[in-house]
Amino acid sequence: MISVKDRVKDGKTVRFSYYRDGALWYLTEDEFLFPVPLSDIGTATFMAEDKAMLFMRWIRKHMATLDESKSAQDI
Repeated sequence: MISVKDRVKDGKTVRFSYYRDGALWYLTEDEFLFPVPLSDIGTATFMAEDKAMLFMRWIRKHMATLDESKSAQDI
């Protein structure tokens, strides 16, 4: 599995994909789709395309959620 650092290093970007169920969904250059909950946004401005480094928090959270889900299915 690709690490969070590999997904965001070297000036990589994310691109807004869609909005659904209270979250903005972004796609990394390596096609990893992750949500940014509106509850986390506050008064921030989110661009259609931005530096992936700024989204590390949400990428990491979603990767952990997927890992937990996979572990639960393996049991």
